[in-house]
Amino acid sequence: MLKQVLEIYELLDGPDASGERVEELLRSRGLEEIEVQHIEGERGETDFVKIKIPGIEGKSSGGSAPTLGVIGRLGGVGARPRLIGIVSDADGAITALSVALKLADMARRGERLMGDVIVTTHICPRAPTIPHKPVPFMGSPVSISRMLSLEVDDEMDAILSIDATKANRVVKWRGFAITPTVKEGWILKVSDDLLDIMERVTGRIPRVCPITTQDITPYGNGLDHINSMLQPATVTDAPVVGVAITTEVPVAGCATGANHVIDLEEAARFTLEVAKDYGRGLCKFYDEEEWSIILKRYGPLKLLQTLGRGVA
Repeated sequence: MLKQVLEIYELLDGPDASGERVEELLRSRGLEEIEVQHIEGERGETDFVKIKIPGIEGKSSGGSAPTLGVIGRLGGVGARPRLIGIVSDADGAITALSVALKLADMARRGERLMGDVIVTTHICPRAPTIPHKPVPFMGSPVSISRMLSLEVDDEMDAILSIDATKANRVVKWRGFAITPTVKEGWILKVSDDLLDIMERVTGRIPRVCPITTQDITPYGNGLDHINSMLQPATVTDAPVVGVAITTEVPVAGCATGANHVIDLEEAARFTLEVAKDYGRGLCKFYDEEEWSIILKRYGPLKLLQTLGRGVA
């Protein structure tokens, strides 16, 4: 998928990056169900992009195959005028859009997946930055709650949320990692099926990104979060797995020259393989039987999807 990653990288690497340009490219490759919304916030503006790639037996075709959501999470693809060039934080958008472009190219050659795939992200070449230790975070021109209301679609039966996860001191390898499955406030075991796919795609032992309970709570509660990768899990009952683009050392989200296209290609190829297997019923994000036992014995933890007690 290196060709698609490079095409998307070049498309987003400029002050003229926009949802309109993304839509133009994807339509030229055969995709039709593309929605672009220009959104203004308190700290700037961005273009939200939603792409649906219909499957042979997907819901959009009247079938029953499950729908995979692929979310490219980020603050922005650029931090202009402070910095020139595409930033590290753009990894989520690059990876998610590369998957959409690859699925478009596959469909043109007569190869479609069984289930629908919905890809969402946003394009902002002029995003703010936020002071943070050990390195600065990228901010977003639009509130996280507004973005999540657009990124997470009710049709998504499971979600891969892709995000640059480099501004931390706990993930210490180059490439990508997956998180345990998060569902309705519970951090569940890491999916064996996803680990299998990761092994075959990378040819290496699988890598798992450590997360804590506070990482799966909503932003705005005053707690530290590894990043926004698992914020989609706060607004849906669908299982969510983070796909973390990682580095050996802390790298700021606003750093330029820090997008490693080989790592992004690997993460995009992993996402594509998950989409193939998930639509065919060959990949589960969690064990339904175990989930029913969890709820019966311990009950729901949906409080963790909110700002907590005593908050209006």
